[in-house]
Amino acid sequence: MGHWKGDLVKGIRLADEPALMTLTERYSQTEIIVKIPDYHAGTCLKALQDTIDDYGAKEFESITFDNGSEFAKLSEIVGTQIYFAHPYSPWERGTNENANGLLREFFPKGKSLRAVTLVEIQAVQSALNHRPRRILNYLRPCDYYRCMA
Repeated sequence: MGHWKGDLVKGIRLADEPALMTLTERYSQTEIIVKIPDYHAGTCLKALQDTIDDYGAKEFESITFDNGSEFAKLSEIVGTQIYFAHPYSPWERGTNENANGLLREFFPKGKSLRAVTLVEIQAVQSALNHRPRRILNYLRPCDYYRCMA
């Protein structure tokens, strides 16, 4: 427990558009979703550090991201190990890629995320964390996470 995969889900592919930073715990499939106002490197750094501070650094032993320019400053994160997958290797973060696909059921590609509220994000996060998963023998991530924590 405590090994996370991270990524951004973008509505419209413009750097000044909002995005959703997703963190998926490798074993429990627990999902954390954070809306960020843009996907510049400094914004991603602040959003991730705030998330780690909010949940507590002990919850995040490591986080693996891809090599996108939006993650360039993440090596400055305090309290957890940050790793970067090899370029063009999405299978190294398959857990997160699958979760992002589930997230697209709620937030389709090409649709702006500007109007998405915190309440909507929390509802989607809860829905994903309460959805039974085959990989967990049809347990829900929230139940699995509680059992293993």
